[in-house]
Amino acid sequence: MPKDVILTPDGLTRLKNELEYLSTEKRREVAARIKEAREFGDISENAEYDDAKNEQAMLESKIALLEEKLRSATVIDAGDINTDIVGIGSSVEVDDNGKSATYTIVGSSEANPAERKLSNESPVGKALIGAKAGETVTVQLPNGKQRELKIKKIDVGLA
Repeated sequence: MPKDVILTPDGLTRLKNELEYLSTEKRREVAARIKEAREFGDISENAEYDDAKNEQAMLESKIALLEEKLRSATVIDAGDINTDIVGIGSSVEVDDNGKSATYTIVGSSEANPAERKLSNESPVGKALIGAKAGETVTVQLPNGKQRELKIKKIDVGLA
């Protein structure tokens, strides 16, 4: 049974665009590589052909995975986000040991720490979910240490 995929509207658009690209343009590129490799002659000892067929298998697997994600996706709407409590789609401003940081809580398929988009399944995401402004949460880090984050503000994190 597939795991529920939680997406923001932006995440849904990105997933659909990636699927469209892989299903059309990328499929054509791989098909052209296979056709070209076949023209080299005997395919039983043709490394180019084997490589192209492997790429095709990986591409089809990725397409199937994206289709499955889209089928099981739950899209959160900005209007559904409660700013009293941290949830998926929330933008959370925290005080991290004297430093201010703002994170957006998203589903695991949209997580991107570089953009400060944290998965609801990450240690920080799990600790923040369900908390209210003014509360301090303790994050259990993978290295065994703990971190305290004081929630300063909760807002809608979706554009």
